[in-house]
Amino acid sequence: MAMEATDMPPFSVFILGASGEVGKELLNAVSAESRFSEIVLIGRRKIKEEPFSKYEQRVIDFEKIEDYGNAFQDLEIGFCSLGTTRGIAGVDGFIKVDHDYVVNSAKIAKQHGCKHFLIVSSSGANHKSKLLYHKTKGLTEEDLRGIGFDRLSIFRPGLLICNRRQSRPLERVALTLMKPIFSFFPTLVSVPTSYVAKAMVKTALTLNPVKVEVIENKAIHTLASQDE
Repeated sequence: MAMEATDMPPFSVFILGASGEVGKELLNAVSAESRFSEIVLIGRRKIKEEPFSKYEQRVIDFEKIEDYGNAFQDLEIGFCSLGTTRGIAGVDGFIKVDHDYVVNSAKIAKQHGCKHFLIVSSSGANHKSKLLYHKTKGLTEEDLRGIGFDRLSIFRPGLLICNRRQSRPLERVALTLMKPIFSFFPTLVSVPTSYVAKAMVKTALTLNPVKVEVIENKAIHTLASQDE
């Protein structure tokens, strides 16, 4: 049974993918929580814009992640919203970022003290899928399960609702066509990025004896709406 960890000591955390759409909301949600004593942003470059510049940033090379263990040293909770798209990076680039970079970073984090890893996956993730996106997300989930974290939380949001800086024409079309469904069934196939972030923080601060948990789209809505 899950219990909110109100009596637990403060946690040190890191965020992978803080500059992405979910990552920005995640940074806001994490920074608003007093029980996170240390917040470290880990990525391939330093971000000078606010609010990123207010936090400690550690630059790593994902291609040589084994050389950057110190970046993850003694950070107990890891939030990961790292990802790209096939349209931006191509097939190989998409697999490299959404699978290789995520899994390899998780392995190094585990070796250097990460106990709870929280990952943004996708609704429909399945390592046996014939669709590249769902298969890659599914393979990432399977490999993360094998790392042996004290706790692994996998979030499977539906279509993410946000104001993207980078245009995604197909996603815009889908959002337009499915707007009636969003209105009548708000928890069915979509979720605001802010809800995903809130759900991740809520989960990180809740005790749960389950070693691996999968939080689907509807459950993300439920978690995000608690205490509102």
